[in-house]
Amino acid sequence: MRYIVTGGAGFIGSNLAEQLVRDGHEVVIVDDLSTGRSENIKHIIDHPRVTFIEGSVTDLALLIDACGGADGIFHQAAIASVPRSVKDPLETNAVNIGGTVNVLWAAKECGVPAVVAASTSAIYGDDPVFPKHEEMRPTPLSPYAVSKLAGEYYGKVFSDLYGIRTTFLRYFNVFGPRQDPNSEYAAVIPKFITRLLDGKPPIIYGDGEQTRDFVYVLDVVRANILAMESGATGVFNIAGGRRINLNELARNLGEIMGVHTPPIYEPPRLGDVRDSLADISRARVAFGYSPRYALKEGLRETVIWFRDSGRYR
Repeated sequence: MRYIVTGGAGFIGSNLAEQLVRDGHEVVIVDDLSTGRSENIKHIIDHPRVTFIEGSVTDLALLIDACGGADGIFHQAAIASVPRSVKDPLETNAVNIGGTVNVLWAAKECGVPAVVAASTSAIYGDDPVFPKHEEMRPTPLSPYAVSKLAGEYYGKVFSDLYGIRTTFLRYFNVFGPRQDPNSEYAAVIPKFITRLLDGKPPIIYGDGEQTRDFVYVLDVVRANILAMESGATGVFNIAGGRRINLNELARNLGEIMGVHTPPIYEPPRLGDVRDSLADISRARVAFGYSPRYALKEGLRETVIWFRDSGRYR
């Protein structure tokens, strides 16, 4: 099979591209390297079944050129940050909504039968009902969440109008190797790990009792591939199906790393949700998804990667 992976030099996209190559597929990576990194794909870039195109999903002509003969598109490219979207909603709108429409239109123009795209649990906002299930009314709290919800709606419309199979995976809190800790918008786990490696206390925004449903990146990769192969359409939660508060997360990482540095606390950030927990039963029924990595196992693998890669400084 020939697959396009937008955002294929990013955190999730590079792990997905690597697995697709390992599975014997031809892979075209499209990434403008604005947040993705060439180091993430250096081990596969010269593979005979890999093509790398440096460019943005905001470039429709480039996408149409890339998509010829593709059997499916894995759309991972996005500005995937709540704080960044609050700071610059116009940029988030252009990339996340405009880019998704471009991907869908390129699929239509090129006759690509299926698009599996990344969405987000941020769509649920602070609805007090747990666990979150896909039939809940969206209550987005940030421009990022709004942009991802709009992408889902566009996917449904393109499916209805043009017959493209569209699947949107609502990622909860993904973590693992290749996650960038250096951006001011980086996610909590790489930030915690790199500060502890540097002998600094982890920073928690708020009181630390807020909860997250973490899922290891290789489980997310598997979910994408299962969704594409199954032909399932619609929206699906992709998560670990369990939650942990950030104080406990900091303790777990300290135990794994053999350090005991208490966190410091700063005011909560605008747009962040308080709690998160997913119902993943729909994905399990539709395409057999269930997480294979326990949280501590994934944390150990992630710590090892950051220690060994030298990429955190």
